[in-house]
Amino acid sequence: MWRLQLLPTALCVLVNLRPALTLPPTAAPLVPDQPFVVIWNAPTHKCKQSATPLDMSAMQADTTPAAVPNQFLTLFYKNRVGLYPHTDLRSSRQHNGGFPQRGNLTAHLEKARADITKHIPELSPGLAVIDWEEWLPLFDRNLDAKEFYRNLSFNYTVNLNPSLTPDQVVLEAKQQFQKAARGYMEETLSLGVKERPLYRWGFYLFPDCYNYNASEAGYTGKCSDSTTQLNDELLWLWNSSTALLPSAYLWSALSGDRKAAQFVRNQVQEAMRVSALPGRPHTAPVYVYSRPVFGDQNNLYLSEADLMRSVGESAALGASGVVLWGASVDFASKAACEALSLYLSGTLNPYIANVTGAARLCSAMLCEGKGRCVRKDYDSDDYLHLDPQSFRIEKRDGRYQSAGVPALSELTALADKFTCQCYAGQQCSDQTAFHIPDTELLFQV
Repeated sequence: MWRLQLLPTALCVLVNLRPALTLPPTAAPLVPDQPFVVIWNAPTHKCKQSATPLDMSAMQADTTPAAVPNQFLTLFYKNRVGLYPHTDLRSSRQHNGGFPQRGNLTAHLEKARADITKHIPELSPGLAVIDWEEWLPLFDRNLDAKEFYRNLSFNYTVNLNPSLTPDQVVLEAKQQFQKAARGYMEETLSLGVKERPLYRWGFYLFPDCYNYNASEAGYTGKCSDSTTQLNDELLWLWNSSTALLPSAYLWSALSGDRKAAQFVRNQVQEAMRVSALPGRPHTAPVYVYSRPVFGDQNNLYLSEADLMRSVGESAALGASGVVLWGASVDFASKAACEALSLYLSGTLNPYIANVTGAARLCSAMLCEGKGRCVRKDYDSDDYLHLDPQSFRIEKRDGRYQSAGVPALSELTALADKFTCQCYAGQQCSDQTAFHIPDTELLFQV
């Protein structure tokens, strides 16, 4: 747990600020006083079997995607919650009806209730992620391999009513597919929130900016107008979700490239945008899925610059945290585990301690601890990092900590480049006067 130690002040400084944004309140952190967290969600049991030490002390939680009950983050794959209707595209084998219109929603919810009780037995705070990737709830989004579901829907509609014209078949298939898909997603979320209200519930990959065309000339990373319009059509999903879970996995061609920041930036910003669409008393928190390795080269770890353009981008844009996901194949050998061990101690943990400490410092100094800091200009390269001239990051007694005294330039930069998004039920405003402590602030993970 973070500990902020505010000591007697020696100097009060008034600073001039750029105009602040007006942001809606957002959900309070899952863990008090931690505006930004990093959660490990990768299977490292092979490393434990090979006795390779892994230092996870900088993470908020060390979790696995495996079906282990009572974790801080519970990942529900397609076969772990309810009776998800889908088809194995390789074998054409249909499961639970094969596609939304042929599923049994009542039976699905009955089983889902039992699955939720099994995997989340305790009534404690956490994050519940549903990972259903076989089809997408908007009919027209099911392209390439997923077009199979459109064809299933067309055939199903024709069999039900052979007298329909081709145009009528398309319209009817689309309407029935989207109605059934919405029922499965919406009702599953509602059940989860009802059964485990202290958990934040959402679907992995939602929302998506579809900005994967980084190889094109003039790439900016911005979501297309058609993408934002389609995301607007999913208002029912944003209304039902208590967490948004966009994915921003980097591929090796983006290593060291500013396009990585543009890609992640717009994925996160789109999630921040749609989180405000429902008009609820507060926005849903955003947890960004990332990876410590590149998606196309799982033996190549993200550099500090790559971490800044992924984890750092997420923190600066006001996300509540990052989930570092990994697959079993990433850490299947002793050599891979040893590489991970070195990466944790040499690169990842120090960076996490830095960015989470900076988010904590900014929240405390700029927002009185009642909100989190968000870039005033989302498309800038302003980051939440502790100045190495003011703070040192070290590991003491098995814990990472950041200690130091912020310089006036550091605080004025935060005030000029960031604004506060207040937590639900809190009143906060950007501070214009800072008390410079005469002894160190200490942030401990």
